[in-house]
Amino acid sequence: MLVFEKTCFLTPVCEILDKKIKTLSKRLWSIKKSGRRIMRIIDTDNNFDMVVIGGGVTGAGVFHEAVNLGLKTILLEAKDFAWGTSSRSSKMVHGGLRYLKQGKFLLTRSAVRERERLLKTYPGLVNPLNFLMPIYNDYGPKKSSMRIGLSIYSFMARQRQHQSFTRDQTLKFIPQIKNDNLVSSVGFKDAQVDDARLVLRLINDGCLAGGTALNYTKVIGIERDNKGNVAAINAHDTITGHKAELKTKTVINATGVWAEQLYPSPVKGYHLRPLRGSHLIFPEDILPLERVISFAHPEDLRPVFFFPWNGCNILGTTDVDHENNLDQEPFVTDEEASYLISGLQFILPDLDISLKDCISSIAGIRPVLSKKKKKASKESREHVVWEDKGLVTVTGGKLTTFRLLALDALDAAKKYLPQHLKIQTKIAIQKPEMNDSFLDLPEVLKQRLYGRYGHMAKEILKNNDKERFTHIADTSSLWIELCHAAQHENIHNLSDLMLRRVRIGLFLPNGGKAYLDKIEKICKPFLSWDKERWASEKNTYMDLWQKFYSPPKVKE
Repeated sequence: MLVFEKTCFLTPVCEILDKKIKTLSKRLWSIKKSGRRIMRIIDTDNNFDMVVIGGGVTGAGVFHEAVNLGLKTILLEAKDFAWGTSSRSSKMVHGGLRYLKQGKFLLTRSAVRERERLLKTYPGLVNPLNFLMPIYNDYGPKKSSMRIGLSIYSFMARQRQHQSFTRDQTLKFIPQIKNDNLVSSVGFKDAQVDDARLVLRLINDGCLAGGTALNYTKVIGIERDNKGNVAAINAHDTITGHKAELKTKTVINATGVWAEQLYPSPVKGYHLRPLRGSHLIFPEDILPLERVISFAHPEDLRPVFFFPWNGCNILGTTDVDHENNLDQEPFVTDEEASYLISGLQFILPDLDISLKDCISSIAGIRPVLSKKKKKASKESREHVVWEDKGLVTVTGGKLTTFRLLALDALDAAKKYLPQHLKIQTKIAIQKPEMNDSFLDLPEVLKQRLYGRYGHMAKEILKNNDKERFTHIADTSSLWIELCHAAQHENIHNLSDLMLRRVRIGLFLPNGGKAYLDKIEKICKPFLSWDKERWASEKNTYMDLWQKFYSPPKVKE
């Protein structure tokens, strides 16, 4: 949308038109030159059926479902899409066995069923993953209790998903595992996802279906009419500096740990408790894994995982109160790193793994609701929905159940929606059809691209440069993915590209510093940054990586 300034009636009409034509031509040339259109708030309409605030997985889920319902919807994210917890999770799509122990049967059942739905809907993005949990006679869960829990787990999934292994079989799978007092092990199935790419898939699909999503656009106020009903929101585009009022009767507050900044909890003594979960990332060759090693940490018997992901191994997670500024990047503390390393050295005593082997780290903040502070790992992962005259707040929950949060939020908002739309629990999702135009590309790579990029995978596969379809170093990421992200996915900083769109800043030593010049070369045609801007972006990115994503310091 072009914004026309107020003009004196004496101004010649041709002068106004000439100015507007020049402005439009300049924009179109910019679009042609860069090869893509990155919308900002100045380009949008100002009337919407729904405004979704928050570009994490919950907000992306609400946006995706709202657009599928035919609602004119805009999503606004103050930072980058998936900047918060939704790019820093444990990457697990699972029911959560520990919730059974807490008696949360409905939560577990919902999560297991959502896991199965996600596996069917997003193959190549959400992938099955095998777990192995060793059983010892001197600590941790007993075989009988695990068998009962996993039987319930399988029943909820409506298929057997677990089995038992002998001591010898366990050592054959992972010879380096602690064998003192080892009795046996249990194996079970769950799933894994690239969390940031799931968020982007939901958002991109929604945009292709007619929705609008803007990153780096902060909501600075909510306007209400004389009856107290939501009438509009005020937004600030932090890229252009532009401010705008967007009219709407429905706002979904899906801002995670920031939710109470927009709408304080209406329940006395019931508030968000930000809990930090931290992870250490290691090169895959330190211990090639085909299964997740799931074990109870010897210090507090909390569940800890060591698992393969995108050509590396991840160790996590912690569960501690986060007391720093929520707007600053969280990071792994020395205490958390020591806790994780001690657990790994306990379960894999002969490998001599230490922080010196770590290549990067990530920490995310969970939006956990708490009435009476209890042990962090004992807090519920259930979600809540609060409604206040058109402002619907949804928070809590877990990655696996994001769609259930979205449907509950939309259900709470339905009386403010056009024609009182009935929110359905089953919505037809259009799956992209596999394209055979690139027949010599391995099927696994095709599925990866279709899983991560949906309908846009067809555009990626039109590229006839075979070199672009090779892997970046030893990671599972492809060079073509960098090009696609730079061209189509609202990149405003190098960190958007390296940490969330393609993730190689987490997989490569020193944040991928050795590859930055090559990345500049192949992405330059798609990002309108001059030489000085590229130099500045590299320096800023490396400073950010060193501060918040580098391995914690090794104590001598």
